[in-house]
Amino acid sequence: MFATELVIFDCDGVLVDSESIVCRILAEEMNKLGMETTAEELDEQFSGRPARDCLLEIETRFGGPLPDHYFGNTERRIREAFHAELEPVAGIEDLLDHLLQVNLRSCVASSGSHEKMRLTLNKTGLYDYFDGRIFSADDVPRGKPWPDLFLHAAQSMGVEPQHCLVVEDSIAGVKAAVAAGMPVVGYSAHPVRAPQLENAGARVVGDLMAVLEFL
Repeated sequence: MFATELVIFDCDGVLVDSESIVCRILAEEMNKLGMETTAEELDEQFSGRPARDCLLEIETRFGGPLPDHYFGNTERRIREAFHAELEPVAGIEDLLDHLLQVNLRSCVASSGSHEKMRLTLNKTGLYDYFDGRIFSADDVPRGKPWPDLFLHAAQSMGVEPQHCLVVEDSIAGVKAAVAAGMPVVGYSAHPVRAPQLENAGARVVGDLMAVLEFL
């Protein structure tokens, strides 16, 4: 095993508990347009993937471009819910503090936009842990499950892929890390997803502090 020089965190579902909020609101807005779905179905389908890819699939399901009011309603409701409900994932602050204490570098590589991460990381008090070391799928041609984003983050940080450790919670993210040649820990607070993460190539933990065992 190679020594870890950089820990690369996904954002949604690893740093901030945002995915359940987004999937709930997306499902409600899609149902209004006659696309019957549930938050659980969308979480399974879209978790870890870039918004642009998810939007293409929603438009395919709808049968064409979505009405303008869909975007306004959805974005407004998600922002309002973030301000009212968003919290850091349990245990993440303890893990980040420990990495600082042992002088181990970290960064974020997320399918979310820079704007979204500024909102969610500031709202949860985590932004200062990563200021200047935040990478988005918008920075690369292909998002997860392609390896581009993780390779871009590692190159920007000056670290070889084999010396990175990725912390992910989605199948797409785990596949991207494996394709990038990086060891990956899959975090899941829900046991039902653990076998899927493991099958994709992750070593799975249910407690973020357990990530330290794989450094």
